[in-house]
Amino acid sequence: MHNEFLVHEAEMLDLLKQVVNTESGSYDKEGVDNHAAFWCERYQSMGFEVEIIPNEKLGNNYRLYHPSTTPEILILLHLDTVFPKGTVAERPFSIEGDRAYGPGVIDMKGSHVMVHQVIKQLYATNDERYKKIEVLLNCDEEIGSISSRPVIEECAKGKRYALVMEPARANGAIVSARRGVGTYVLTIQGKASHSGIAPEAGISAIQELAFKIQSLHALSQHDKGLSVNVGLITGGTSVNTIAPNARAEIDVRISSEQQGIEIDKKVREVCSQPVLNGIQLSLTGGINRPPMAKTAQSAALIDIIKQEADKLEIALEDVSTGGGSDASFTAGVGTPTVDGLGPIGGYQHSDKEYLEIPSLTERAQLFFNVLKRITQ
Repeated sequence: MHNEFLVHEAEMLDLLKQVVNTESGSYDKEGVDNHAAFWCERYQSMGFEVEIIPNEKLGNNYRLYHPSTTPEILILLHLDTVFPKGTVAERPFSIEGDRAYGPGVIDMKGSHVMVHQVIKQLYATNDERYKKIEVLLNCDEEIGSISSRPVIEECAKGKRYALVMEPARANGAIVSARRGVGTYVLTIQGKASHSGIAPEAGISAIQELAFKIQSLHALSQHDKGLSVNVGLITGGTSVNTIAPNARAEIDVRISSEQQGIEIDKKVREVCSQPVLNGIQLSLTGGINRPPMAKTAQSAALIDIIKQEADKLEIALEDVSTGGGSDASFTAGVGTPTVDGLGPIGGYQHSDKEYLEIPSLTERAQLFFNVLKRITQ
């Protein structure tokens, strides 16, 4: 397999070290904006304009494009990681064998390095197809793309393709479909009383929550790609007090938009009807990521990617996954979308997170060839 990016591996690893050691947790505005500045400077040196969409509390969102053409391809990269400030000091970037480690190394700072090197290669060889590319750096994917969703959707409209740079699966597969996601918070208010002296005077919010968990989990239809999970609960004030309060966080996964409409209604019904007299219920949240479906148009793009992979002797599969990403938003506005185009790694969001170093240049070569093919 010919790989013209192998000669750039040391340079790419140096960039990777720099950005992994630049903290950019979702709620660290300064860190996210510093990470963005690192890349914006490099894209500006290649003639890209940088449009900043400002945020007051979270990091800004950044649209990078070449002013001389109308971009056809959207490349989507998120700037944030799940790791709190101080994580880099505890475990900075490191290399052991063929793996690189560090906070955000695969999700998704390795993808930033890869995309930059690919566009730089087009620029360096006077291949003006790089001018047909728009890069969107968003600040808050790890917390649901609260501020960036409308920016993503607006940028995706009218594009021929959206290429989302989440890492490839651990087996190297790219992502052709994702389930949609909903998140809810249920708050329950009961009445406190001493559990030994006057238990009958209390109304247990925890007891009510127990009923609600059973009812919510019963809404799942796993054979149809629908799941409801109460993943976090809190409640009570002390062991000898009838619990005056309880709280639950609910995760919903859907396989179609209609499923989302129906399950949202059912969750709200369950969470609006108390079992115990005197209980007060409050529900916030909803479906926040539509499903990303594999369409005829995205399937055609996947065929192109697989053809280019075959030329490089890469055995490439496409898979559907239950995890959410910003690909749901680009697909949701009708733009053919493929995800999982970044390097290979694993254990995202953990202290074991790693990137397979050989995949950094291998997937760069594949992405380079795909971009040349779809921007002809």
